[in-house]
Amino acid sequence: MPGLIGKKIGMTSVFSADGKNVPCTVIEAGPCVVTQVKTVEKDGYKALQLGFGEAKEKNTSKPMMGTFKKAGTTPKSHLAEFKFDEEYNLGDTITVDIFSDVEFVDVVGTSKGKGFQGVMKRHGFGGVGQSTHGQDDRARKPGSIGACSYPAKVFKGMRMGGHMGCERVTTQNLKVLKVIPEHNLILVKGSVAGHNGSTVLIKK
Repeated sequence: MPGLIGKKIGMTSVFSADGKNVPCTVIEAGPCVVTQVKTVEKDGYKALQLGFGEAKEKNTSKPMMGTFKKAGTTPKSHLAEFKFDEEYNLGDTITVDIFSDVEFVDVVGTSKGKGFQGVMKRHGFGGVGQSTHGQDDRARKPGSIGACSYPAKVFKGMRMGGHMGCERVTTQNLKVLKVIPEHNLILVKGSVAGHNGSTVLIKK
């Protein structure tokens, strides 16, 4: 589906027509440059590769520099592919105007990293037993993990403590509250995964 690469600016709130205060996320969507055009004849599918954000030439590989020079643009820090029904040429710029007549969008982001966390925070476990009557250090432990005489192993997928966050999260059907083309901004209702300044994908 068509979309753009953007940057999460932060959260604010706006008043709706009936006077309700609606929380929303501000996203800088584009402008994105068409860096590659994928065709059915050459690549087996139809899509556009878009570039967003400026990158230094010294940090860009030579093959990618060739791609950017062919598109007639400067090196970009973020690339992503979208399937557009409309026809675009190499080097064209796509702006936030494509969302001007859209009511709902999906936003893909990377959730905030929270490091190593236990089972209560990571999976919502209730803890073991009670905190008094001689119970010493087991209040936030996971309890039995299932290993016994048979099968004498812990099955894969057992919910345990571990690294939490830094995962790709798609938030679907976010209502578009406002599009501000002169500042390349789009306001969507609710929250979006990721910290302020993180890169997100906005899809129709």
